[in-house]
Amino acid sequence: MSDLTQKQCVPCEGGVPALSAKEVQHYLKQLHKSWAANAENTEIRRAFDFKDFYRTMSFVNAVAHIANREDHHPDLEVGYSYCRIRYSTHAIKGLSENDFICAAKIDALP
Repeated sequence: MSDLTQKQCVPCEGGVPALSAKEVQHYLKQLHKSWAANAENTEIRRAFDFKDFYRTMSFVNAVAHIANREDHHPDLEVGYSYCRIRYSTHAIKGLSENDFICAAKIDALP
């Protein structure tokens, strides 16, 4: 389990730089290998597949709980048996540690 799961998100109102490509790669190494950054290093994403709608929605509800607790919200694409998650810190138009904290907490879901 990543030590990121022990951290809490810090409110970001902008005025700080987004993580560099090197920092993004450092944080990605602490997550499940399925997480990937886009070419510009402005977002991370992961796809999840499930057996059925019930399992998908149970997972989505768990993600929503994490997002609410951390006050850091992903973009979700949800269908019958899948959920696609994208994280980015919109206030800085890039990635912050908050994105990786939330991704690590999602990785830790049972």
